[in-house]
Amino acid sequence: MQNQSTKVVKFGGSSLADAGQFRKAADIVRSDPARRYVVPSAPGKRFSGDDKVTDLLYSCYEKASHGEGFDDIFNVICQRYNDIISELGIEDYSLDGEFTYIRNALLHKAGRDYVASRGEYMNARILAKYLDYDFIDAADVIFFGENGAFDAERTNKVLAQSLSRHERAVIPGFYGSMPNDTIKTFSRGGSDITGAIVARAAMADLYENWTDVSGFLAADPRIVDDPAVIDVITYRELRELSYMGATVLHEDSIFPVRFAAIPINIRNTNDPDAPGTMIVPRAEPGTGRVITGVAGKKGFSVITLEKDMMNSEVGFGRRVLEVLEKEDISFEHLPSGIDTMSVILNTHYLEGRREQILSALCKYAAPDTVQIEDDLALIAVVGRNMVKNKGTAAKLVNAISRAGVNIRMIDQGSSELNIIVAVSCADYEIAFKAIYEAFREK
Repeated sequence: MQNQSTKVVKFGGSSLADAGQFRKAADIVRSDPARRYVVPSAPGKRFSGDDKVTDLLYSCYEKASHGEGFDDIFNVICQRYNDIISELGIEDYSLDGEFTYIRNALLHKAGRDYVASRGEYMNARILAKYLDYDFIDAADVIFFGENGAFDAERTNKVLAQSLSRHERAVIPGFYGSMPNDTIKTFSRGGSDITGAIVARAAMADLYENWTDVSGFLAADPRIVDDPAVIDVITYRELRELSYMGATVLHEDSIFPVRFAAIPINIRNTNDPDAPGTMIVPRAEPGTGRVITGVAGKKGFSVITLEKDMMNSEVGFGRRVLEVLEKEDISFEHLPSGIDTMSVILNTHYLEGRREQILSALCKYAAPDTVQIEDDLALIAVVGRNMVKNKGTAAKLVNAISRAGVNIRMIDQGSSELNIIVAVSCADYEIAFKAIYEAFREK
């Protein structure tokens, strides 16, 4: 669509929390003519203990929906935006009309999604004014179907046509519109998704995601001291790590740009000279770190079924999985032996229906024994270079063993992109540190 170089830049809430951060973001945009389309989040926290504007809007909605007064909270929101406008020196610009409209909408029981979306909407209005960019309302170009699912193809067609008419524009993140023209939001963190959608429609050369960290970290800094920044990571590696708890980028934001093979660059608004992390469609295994990153989550359970001669009983596994399907339960892993089958799943699926599930398994699969164990944590070790390095699994197991931790399950996919181990929740941090230290570049 575009002949010149095009970058889509998305700024997170911390990058637009106040006027000082607005200036940093604007300087970044203006420093590169290729940065033509900007997707902002709502203002985030300015300091520890501060409130995100989106959370304040949700609070207003809850109070209004129960017939309670919300002006005290709403006035705080208005003041946040007015302070940004004033400190940016654009006093000739006012959001008073928008404030009045939103307050009336709250009084008339406006939808929750509409109220929440106004944080991005108003931030985008200010940023467009400050940059002297055009404003494109996301409700006019991003669409959801009747069932609430994102309509990718209609959105891409309409948004591409709209962008072609705007040399430079600001498009608010987080929301779009339903067929009846009501506002529909993505899940929290959905501005990442909007940025990726805009990047695809613009056929951008690069999607820059500006946040408050200098790239994607190789491990959770709450567990590991000073983890390395990942220089280059593939979409597949990122999805594996994001699914297992790494949270720099909304995992659903990968798909629009992956479809168009557009690289993503995670950058730090507060350290714009840092190169950050490049997320690319593919990368050949090569030199460097054996693993790309480590991530994990707690809160899993394992259902273990035992039955003599299970391996020769046709349909046993299918019957087990049919029970879970009827209960609308998805599973994480299926480690098995000759006479045993285990199903690892998120513990929350079992809440209030443990006996029901056990009874159904006994009825339809007829195992000799079946039991449920809780308090499992999963740790994923991810890296495209593992396929070229012998002894990676042994190194992993030895590291955990030396830390005095018992491995409850280990699973390596056929692609050799990741190895997943299960340990007790009590051993999670110990095992996590041991794994990272074993593969840390010295």
